[in-house]
Amino acid sequence: MREADTVVAEDTRHTRPLLTHHGIEARLESMHAHSSDAKLAKLVASLQAGAHLALVSDAGCPVLSDPGGRLVAAAREAGVRVESVPGPSALTACLSVAGLRAESFRFVGFLPRAGSRRKRALSAIAEDESASVLFESPRRLLATLRELHPLLGGRRLAVCRELTKLHEEVRRGTALELLEHFASGVRGEITLLVEAGQGSRDQEAILEAALEMAREALKQGRRLKDVARELASRSQLNGQDAYARVRALRAEMRAALE
Repeated sequence: MREADTVVAEDTRHTRPLLTHHGIEARLESMHAHSSDAKLAKLVASLQAGAHLALVSDAGCPVLSDPGGRLVAAAREAGVRVESVPGPSALTACLSVAGLRAESFRFVGFLPRAGSRRKRALSAIAEDESASVLFESPRRLLATLRELHPLLGGRRLAVCRELTKLHEEVRRGTALELLEHFASGVRGEITLLVEAGQGSRDQEAILEAALEMAREALKQGRRLKDVARELASRSQLNGQDAYARVRALRAEMRAALE
């Protein structure tokens, strides 16, 4: 960074103390999610004029789910040479320290926040036999764990918090166990690892747990339609098949009482 004409950072308030500590006097510019196209064009023009820019990230590796990716793409399109100086990466650090099955993995980045896109993304994680690595906001971690719980069965996860930093924490367990551990809240940069699946064995375990839920719900007198809807949400069954399963369960339970 000493050799750079300009250091480009997501948040200059985080990067300036680092530069000051090392006595680096390069000009500091911001490049964040709300930076304008004009700002981007200005930075690319300076590169084309021969300036040397250093792109840094607030935490982890630059341009992985990071607004700096816009600058790299624009620089490449303009024919500017882009070099990488590898630094800490939450993605590889999480895989290294979690100790979960992850011979192959898929990087998910940040999940959609709501709607059908989020449901599809969570289902894809549950159905994938490879491990999944995703970034998550501490404000949304508990919601994500709650939604993953019925989809994953006994598959384990690792919540890796503040990796390579002072308050680093790695906590492993099922989604339910992690929900209990972090019930009072969590802070910091979070990387979530879902271990590799075991194909049909996982799906069988998930279906059996969902059917047990349906049995208990029927015992409580809940309506078939409501139980079927919840069964479908907790398994890979479609709505019609879930309703048929619930009707069959009710018939079995009635027959057992006769």
